[in-house]
Amino acid sequence: MRVLWITTQYPSDIAPGAGVFHKTQIDALVKLGVEVTVITPVPKLPRIFELNKRYKLNNQKNEQFPRNEKVNGVDVYRPLYTALPGQLKWAQPHRRIAKAIKNLVKQENLQFDLIHSHFAMPSGGAGNILSKTFGKPYMITLHGSDVNVYPHYSSFAMKAFKTAVLNAADLVAVSKKLALKTNELTDREPVFLPIGINLSTFNFGRDHAVSDIDIPKNKIILTYIGRLVKEKGIIELTEALKNLDDRFYCIFIGDGPLKGQLENDKDLKGKIMLTGQVPNEMVTTYLSKADIFILPSYSEGMPTVIIEALALKKPVISTNVGGVPELFGKYSNILIEPKSSQQIKDTVLAYIDGSTYSEDTIEDLYDKVIKEYDAETNAKKLKELYEKH
Repeated sequence: MRVLWITTQYPSDIAPGAGVFHKTQIDALVKLGVEVTVITPVPKLPRIFELNKRYKLNNQKNEQFPRNEKVNGVDVYRPLYTALPGQLKWAQPHRRIAKAIKNLVKQENLQFDLIHSHFAMPSGGAGNILSKTFGKPYMITLHGSDVNVYPHYSSFAMKAFKTAVLNAADLVAVSKKLALKTNELTDREPVFLPIGINLSTFNFGRDHAVSDIDIPKNKIILTYIGRLVKEKGIIELTEALKNLDDRFYCIFIGDGPLKGQLENDKDLKGKIMLTGQVPNEMVTTYLSKADIFILPSYSEGMPTVIIEALALKKPVISTNVGGVPELFGKYSNILIEPKSSQQIKDTVLAYIDGSTYSEDTIEDLYDKVIKEYDAETNAKKLKELYEKH
């Protein structure tokens, strides 16, 4: 079975934290004998837009990505395509992405039996076009924002979403809630299949030693992992930190437009560490040293990083959004509401006095992760879906 894997993000030396969950699933599939070729198209704005400094910097960064490399024996291609600002709202990019991929496939003589697009928009739309071009079936994995956010930008966006979903040979959703939402929007019911994590890498404790991590001692370590953007609840988290006493210290792992704001906020001085993007193995090490993991997003699909935190038996403070309550099950009362710095603060303090997380809670959530979110087990189920086509 040869699969053409289309996604907007995949780990590289330039962005080691981007799309790590894709690599986890692909590594598991390769072990099962599936031959995967990854194509992650890179946007490039026309030169006229470089009059805007931010757009110019984005173009410069995107041009640095290797056009082709091998990652753990898997070919990864990053063709450039012409992008436009705000394109997921109005000027849907799937045709331009499909053109770039079509040219690459012909140039490299890539062979495949199935197209697997990740996110309905824009990769799913591109998969639909490529399916017709090459006469191969395509399927989509829905991850969250491609169902809960992007389609609702405009009527054009909703049309692009429905077209991609309705023409796919198979649909997979990483949470049951996401599958239900997709069914409500399109009358198609995706298969619930989480990506999961490589559980073999989550078997060490807080004392896991790494020489180049300097974390303050005698502090209660809070850890955030993700993009530094408003929608991830960064503003509310930093407001909560300002109102917590000096016992608490927060590590932000990731990059994004709010990084400069956090660096320059005098009220956060001595309270936070900003690591930028780090390789996935370092993410796991930082997470192993956390006392509490925090992800106060406004919306989510099924965040892999929460699954990783639970696999390390870490208390998690997260919002009641997306597939998170489904993951927590009978413990969903622990979750907080989005956009509330007060709830973040109160829940952190509740952890300290022992009223939020018990040992039984941590063990039960750990057991659920072991049973339902093992990447190797779920890769076998995905391979079975592939073999239907």
